Amino acid sequence: MANAAARSLQAGRTYTVGMITTDSIGRFSIPLLIGAEDALGAGQVSVFLCDARDDPIREQYYLRTLLGRQVDGIIVTGRRTQARPPIGPSLPVPVVYAFISSTDPADCSVVPDEADGARRAIEHLLAIGRRRVAHVTGPEHHHSATVRAAAAMSTLAAAGLEPAAPVLFGEWSEAWGRQAAGILLSTEAPIDAVFCGSDQIARGLAEALQEAGRRVPADVALIGFDNWDVMVDGCRPALTSIDMDLEGIGRTAAELLLAAINGDPAHGRRALPGRLIPRASTAVHPAL
Repeated sequence: MANAAARSLQAGRTYTVGMITTDSIGRFSIPLLIGAEDALGAGQVSVFLCDARDDPIREQYYLRTLLGRQVDGIIVTGRRTQARPPIGPSLPVPVVYAFISSTDPADCSVVPDEADGARRAIEHLLAIGRRRVAHVTGPEHHHSATVRAAAAMSTLAAAGLEPAAPVLFGEWSEAWGRQAAGILLSTEAPIDAVFCGSDQIARGLAEALQEAGRRVPADVALIGFDNWDVMVDGCRPALTSIDMDLEGIGRTAAELLLAAINGDPAHGRRALPGRLIPRASTAVHPAL
């Protein structure tokens, strides 16, 4: 799709596209950029990456700058999956939203299927024999936290199970993972698995559980979300996690942008499934 669209770009194009992000540390935007460049490189299309740093004024400055450079299209991304207002009205070039989505259903958005990822996590825990599953995640007002929690709870319910403890909402941090482990242990609830809303939470939780004498995964299996290499490899044991395929989202967004540049725009929101990456933190069945 990318090659065909790129080859047939109309004459007079600049063969450049802009990417505007609010993800200043690059945790999400860099993998997206890599995926986009994979798709765009086949057509020798270059990418200008602009970091708006969650500043609407800076974002509009970059938008004007990119349009002034006569880019052929723009990819808008960020560090949150929650829908955002369109970056601008009646723009002269196509725009595709990646990882985040636009609140305008006429816009083209490519997002991770976070609910599907949460279902995969719970189904994996059930498949290895765990039945007393708790969920620890980020802030309750955060879109990703609520979506993942709702999907986890509905998957447990579909299996005829109640969560082993109420969902614990907190922060996207290792410190919260350690604190949440203390909360779970203090309730003395019988827990044999924890699905965490992020790898950072899971790493902190693993550390605190083991300091308290709970073996991971023999006593408590553990799954994270994001498949962030720094976290999953640094966790002991190595952490099973849900990978949102950020590079795939970037590739798909770039392919859709190329098609739009060539006069074949897509509309609406597309949710791409992720995949579960099993590691040692879910490798052992509970003792009988």
